[in-house]
Amino acid sequence: MASYADLTALYINCTLKRSPELSHTQGLIDRSAEIMTKNGVSVSHLRAIDHDIAVGVWPDMTEHGWERDEWPAIYERVLAADILVLAGPIWLGDNGSVTKLVTERLYACSHLLNDAGQYAYYGRVGGCLITGNEDGVKHCASNVLYSLQHLGYTIPPQADAGWIGAAGPGPSYLDPDSGGPENDFTNRNTTFMTWNLMHLARMLKDAGGIPAHGNQRSEWDAGCRFDFANPEYR
Repeated sequence: MASYADLTALYINCTLKRSPELSHTQGLIDRSAEIMTKNGVSVSHLRAIDHDIAVGVWPDMTEHGWERDEWPAIYERVLAADILVLAGPIWLGDNGSVTKLVTERLYACSHLLNDAGQYAYYGRVGGCLITGNEDGVKHCASNVLYSLQHLGYTIPPQADAGWIGAAGPGPSYLDPDSGGPENDFTNRNTTFMTWNLMHLARMLKDAGGIPAHGNQRSEWDAGCRFDFANPEYR
């Protein structure tokens, strides 16, 4: 079996609860992170709401009127990770506000380039975990995974997992007798997601990332068209 000891993963918990309040989302994160840790992946966690993240779509919002913005430092942690997992709750059938804020700030840096002239997130792998006690896991996951791939992340098969319990008000993931930690469907999907993230990150790292041809913003801006037909010369 391949070694994963040189891989790094960052889980961003988008709960609405500040530390040290119990986060049900963290409970599901821990199940996935345990698998990665057992296989040598260097795992770190970040609870976004504990940080002063400004609203906006620029890399550093202190340059646009905000007094404080911790996002630039968080962005460095994002770039240092081979694997990024966004995890958060469902509210009103959609991703919570913190998930949306983090996604917007990821987007704020998506125009930046790597050393090969590609967008900065190229060569990294993304996935998501969703929790709650109302319907909407697949809707929320589709929004997160679409956003990550649009920004440059590579998404493996079955890159999402979640738990909502019975539809309607009820116990959350870590509540007594919720059935969440024992749910076979959630446990299977979480395990498959975690391994697929590790497998794809291993493949990309061994390959040196996504091949740098046909996708270099720096070359496009310099006039290269990578075989795209220029209608001016037809």
